[in-house]
Amino acid sequence: METRSINGVFGFVVLLSFLVCSSAMLTPGGVNYEVQALMEIKNSLHDPHGVLNWDESSVDPCSWNMITCSSDKYVTGLASPSQSLSGKISPYIHNLTHLELLLLQSNNISGPIPTELGMLQKLKTIDLSDNQLTGKIPPSLAQLKSLQYLRLNNNSLSGAVPLELSNMTQLTLLDLSFNNLSGPVPRLLAKTFNLLGNPIICATGKEPECNGTTTSMPLPFTLNNSQNAQPFGRPKTHKIALAFGTSLGCICLLIIGFGFFLWWRQKQNKQIFFDINEQHHEQVCLGNLRRFQFRELQAATNNFSNKNILGKGGFGNVYKGCLSDGTIVAVKRLKDGNAIGGDKQFQTEVEMISLAVHRNLLRLYGFSMTPTERLLVYPYMSNGSVASRLKAKPPLDWSTRKSIALGAARGLLYLHEQCDPKIIHRDVKAANILLDDDCEAVVGDFGLAKLLDHRDSHVTTAVRGTVGHIAPEYLSTGQSSDKTDVFGFGILLLELISGQRALEFGKAANQKGAMLDWVKKIHQEKKLNMLVSKDLKDKYDRIELEEMVQVSLICTQYHPSHRPKMSEVVRMLEGDGLAEKWEASQRAESTRCRANEFSSSERYSDLTDDSSLLVQAMELSGPR
Repeated sequence: METRSINGVFGFVVLLSFLVCSSAMLTPGGVNYEVQALMEIKNSLHDPHGVLNWDESSVDPCSWNMITCSSDKYVTGLASPSQSLSGKISPYIHNLTHLELLLLQSNNISGPIPTELGMLQKLKTIDLSDNQLTGKIPPSLAQLKSLQYLRLNNNSLSGAVPLELSNMTQLTLLDLSFNNLSGPVPRLLAKTFNLLGNPIICATGKEPECNGTTTSMPLPFTLNNSQNAQPFGRPKTHKIALAFGTSLGCICLLIIGFGFFLWWRQKQNKQIFFDINEQHHEQVCLGNLRRFQFRELQAATNNFSNKNILGKGGFGNVYKGCLSDGTIVAVKRLKDGNAIGGDKQFQTEVEMISLAVHRNLLRLYGFSMTPTERLLVYPYMSNGSVASRLKAKPPLDWSTRKSIALGAARGLLYLHEQCDPKIIHRDVKAANILLDDDCEAVVGDFGLAKLLDHRDSHVTTAVRGTVGHIAPEYLSTGQSSDKTDVFGFGILLLELISGQRALEFGKAANQKGAMLDWVKKIHQEKKLNMLVSKDLKDKYDRIELEEMVQVSLICTQYHPSHRPKMSEVVRMLEGDGLAEKWEASQRAESTRCRANEFSSSERYSDLTDDSSLLVQAMELSGPR
């Protein structure tokens, strides 16, 4: 009896504790505050594609699309860029008290910016660019002491730039360009700020307050005149002694510094994995990115053991790692880490990559940087790459392959036409398309070509890519564009259909080096079943197969100007406009044949190696 009473009391205490702990999260009606806030946000927006498929009866919003949560189940991220959303931002957003990341760029959202945003003290990144927002910039944003990135460019905001923004010393990036803002402009202390495109403020674009980079902070105080003044009548000999002592001290410091440098070089040569430049121990360095210590990633990957290698490529090896908190990650160790360039340039490029956020792009989780090492940390994709899954059992079914094609196309569309700055991938292939837990396509390795080639950004001097996927104009001139990615995507479609790498199925058909010509031939002869993976057997739609082959051939046309944009590719894969594009491509093909031009595949006649390339353009641009 006594035991039963004790158990009853204990259960009552547990229940009471649960109610007390959860009361901070629930309304009087028993609804999660964050669920209520998110539903208010959804109801104030128009969602034509139904991407905000949130359920108001749910207790936990962490499983919803576009939502990121912390380990203790608080909403920390709301990211819905480029989803054609319209309507207004609900002021109920202030109930997301743990929100750190707000990305709603490249939509059609209108109305004012809610002043309630200033109540979200944990916000680090706000991107509301490329919308139709109106009204004034709320001065309450200056209350966000953790805010590092604020992008409000390409809207219709008006009024003066709030004076309060001059107190935001923690801002790394402030972009207010291309609005209708007026002066006066306060002194902005953001490391990088941009006010171009506001006609009232920047009539010519050359005004000093239009944009800039702050490299030094002003002194927090001014010296008193009495401190600056020299004592009257100080002996001349004293000045000479002071100058001599100062010079001698400087010489001693130089000698000590040189000796330290020699010691450092010797130690660095002895132990290549030792991180000698880890002054930065803060967890968050760039926006929502985590900066890892090199030793932390070294331990997570078991000293970059060959047993942990997930893949090898032109940019470096990828290792599976387990962080100290148990999180499984993928660590890309970039090749030639000590030759990439300065710390500032690397951080700038990593920052640009991290701002590209889309459901079909691989999210950058963090980075590590030492004088000899550059590493990028990504979420671990349990289903691996499309290339590996095409060889695995059970095989991917036809509907999954179609879904992968559409997802990859949407990711490339975002890189080419919707993110700022635009990004050219330059190595689109099945090995660089990853699959999440639901086998949804996630484009990886984007931005890395620019990251490694920034020293020659004025002209491309190296061809990066994989044989069989390189567009002919890129191969011959070294000049890349978004149309080189379109070509690579066309080859990717053939990989999905055939289940083989680009050069493999050409060789299998005894058509070495003429893969595209072979595909055209069997398409004309209506023998596309020869192209389909044997793993599919007869479990595919023949009409859809022909449509996908047509999209592939349209994407791989010889002239870049004849290839479609990725937005057109997405529409064709969705069943819109394929017939017109196919007819136009056939007219272009007949014109090219009359002009006796080389076929695109003839340009590959002597390229049979299918490994990743990093070859000088001069070596690939000679006569074929």
